[in-house]
Amino acid sequence: MDSRKASKKRKAVTRDVEEEEAGVVSGDELNAADLDGSLSDGAESPSEDEESDSEVEIVDEFSDRDADDDELDSDEIPSEEEDDKEEQGGLKRKNAKSTSDVDQRNEGRDQPDESDDEDDKPNYRIEKDANGNVRYVYDEINPDDNSEYSDFDENANTIGNIPLSFYDEYPHIGYDINGRKIMRPAKGEALDALLDSIEIPKGWTGLTDPDTGKPLELSQDELELLRKVQMNEIPEEGYNPYEPMVEWFTSKQEIMPLSAAPEPKRRFVPSKHEAKRIMKIVRAIREGRILPYKPPSEEEEDEGVAKYDLWADETPRKDHIMHIPAPKLPPPGYDESYHPPPEYLPSKKERKAWEEADPEDREKEYLPTDYGSLRKVPGYENFVKEKFERCLDLYLAPRVRRNKLNIDPESLLPKLPSPEELKPFPTACATLFRGHKGRVRSVSVDPSGLWLASGGDDGTVRVWELLTGRQVWSVKLSDEDPVNVVRWRPGKDAVVLAAAAGDDLFLAVPPILDPELEKASLDLLDAGWGYAATKSKLNAAEANKITPPQWIRPSAALSESGVCAVIPLRYVAKSISWHRRGDYFVTVCPGSSTPASAAIAIHTLSKHLTQYPFRRRIKGGGPPQTAHFHPSKPILFVANQRTIRAYDLSRQLLVKILQPGARWISSFDVHPTSSTTAGGDNIIVGSYDRRLLWHDLDLSTRPYKTLRYHRKAIRAVKFHPSGRYPLFADASDDGSLQIFHGSITGDMLSNASIVPLKVLRGHKITGELGVLDVDWHPSQPWCVSAGADGTCRLWM
Repeated sequence: MDSRKASKKRKAVTRDVEEEEAGVVSGDELNAADLDGSLSDGAESPSEDEESDSEVEIVDEFSDRDADDDELDSDEIPSEEEDDKEEQGGLKRKNAKSTSDVDQRNEGRDQPDESDDEDDKPNYRIEKDANGNVRYVYDEINPDDNSEYSDFDENANTIGNIPLSFYDEYPHIGYDINGRKIMRPAKGEALDALLDSIEIPKGWTGLTDPDTGKPLELSQDELELLRKVQMNEIPEEGYNPYEPMVEWFTSKQEIMPLSAAPEPKRRFVPSKHEAKRIMKIVRAIREGRILPYKPPSEEEEDEGVAKYDLWADETPRKDHIMHIPAPKLPPPGYDESYHPPPEYLPSKKERKAWEEADPEDREKEYLPTDYGSLRKVPGYENFVKEKFERCLDLYLAPRVRRNKLNIDPESLLPKLPSPEELKPFPTACATLFRGHKGRVRSVSVDPSGLWLASGGDDGTVRVWELLTGRQVWSVKLSDEDPVNVVRWRPGKDAVVLAAAAGDDLFLAVPPILDPELEKASLDLLDAGWGYAATKSKLNAAEANKITPPQWIRPSAALSESGVCAVIPLRYVAKSISWHRRGDYFVTVCPGSSTPASAAIAIHTLSKHLTQYPFRRRIKGGGPPQTAHFHPSKPILFVANQRTIRAYDLSRQLLVKILQPGARWISSFDVHPTSSTTAGGDNIIVGSYDRRLLWHDLDLSTRPYKTLRYHRKAIRAVKFHPSGRYPLFADASDDGSLQIFHGSITGDMLSNASIVPLKVLRGHKITGELGVLDVDWHPSQPWCVSAGADGTCRLWM
């Protein structure tokens, strides 16, 4: 107790400053942080530590009345025995505090008696709770005007960060600072909402404040900010978009120079320094120290090393492959229902037939079945199997999206001229030639256009008047073998008919000519006998090889009939083709037993000489089938079963190999104006696989056009020989002839135009054979055909 008396009494009190003394300190200088420590109910008493950081003012009082009193902390609760002591000098909660500067100035002043009485009065009330226990009730703190609590809204919602949606089921939306419920503002009916929307106040947004539930309104500054953002203006205050331009570079054109001094002389005199540098470079080039630029030479590739381009034929691929969804299954029908209508249920007979049938033969994979309810439907036994097969189909059958093009099919067809505009061409049969027994294998019209020669299976060669159809001459060349081919010699200076029957080749001058022409023809054939008599003998090396045949004179019976010479080929000839000058002709023996060196033979009429130009068989394509000379070049075209080869006879070289793509070539013909007016070679090819092919040799080795108009094999093709009429024809085993118009221009940029004109029918099919040969009139658009029915026909 002595130590307590010796110690000073410490209390937290406030001082009332009068108005004349308020000029020293004002209430506005108090900080909100200063109130937290002094107004806290749980603050510790500063009696324990004299150097405490508490901002509560310490007032020293040397009162004898308070010296003996015990000091209590503000947090201690006095007992009933100490009520008297607490009434005299207990704790008092202070409502506010004064600054230390005011306490220092009022330190020497005496406190009035009224303030002492207020300080001694306790700041709580003693009440009894419901259980009869003592309860201390403190007075409510009323902050003055200097506190920040004076600005606090008593109706503010104090629920914190709890979402307002939690109160949707309650009539209130939260609690205020006093714990009272904040009722939800009443919402008007639809008419009130319509009236409110018509009279829109300034700053109205149509939104609701989540804290108070009241309509949210914007201030003038916020409206101005939204307006600037909407008008693409700068929201910052004080920004001027129209500031004056700063000319960093002058825009005024300065005409006069900056200096008016005259130009110096050094600008007009060549520089000696530059001349020295140039001479130094020139001297280095002359001495070879500086070499001119040479492009880098390409490295020579090794001929023995084979190099392959792996990406030569690679096609470009798209970056993103379009995803194609799988096709949807059709919706189920009535028969797939678990309770289908009675008419969909199968009968016993249908059910038995379905069960006995194989799974592949069944129309449906299931039978409609009736169940009383859905819970009675069993599991599908083939579910896993069907899903597996479906996934397998999707995996093994990738889908490709094809963009459908809306193209008129008629626009894709070439616009060909009308056949009426391309007349004349043969359209009807004018003359019928009868007389052969058996098939007529070959026909030929002489260069004058008056006579028609034909040969058939009866072994005879017949000559007819072309216009009248009257037979004027015939000779029987063989009793057993047929006449395979007959051909007239080109040219009008002499008339010679070549015919192949069996293993021999016959040259005849029919005695139907005028005496002068007949004498000239006989002299042409007799001139070769003298050359054959003076021919040198063969040496030993040439004797071992296959010797060409020697021309012999015919028998007396044949000589009286007009046959002048016989060439024993020893093999069956199927093709004869004359050179344009009439002194050479080539024969082809396509038999499988014919040696390779003797299959093709070239004969010279003026020397009675036969030569074999090929020592070996032509590689690839089988044995040779036919051969023709080029109309203007020393080139021989030889066709085997698959290819056509062009040989230069002067240089003895292979020039080109044509690949028509046919399985078996039957015949071909060369355009009569090739390499002259047209500027290139054109060939038509007929094949036994019913195809007619047009080749442009300057364009490609493959056919330019492939035509399929016949149902059976094509036996012969022929161009019009004069070139005056752009016509060509083909003969087929279906008993018809097809007439075409094929025009060729001298322009290398334009292709040949091929127009089908007419189908000629008249020959009967005999023994699955139809028309076997065709030939053209030399000067008229007429053609002659030979048929397997034993007749010849003139088409005009």
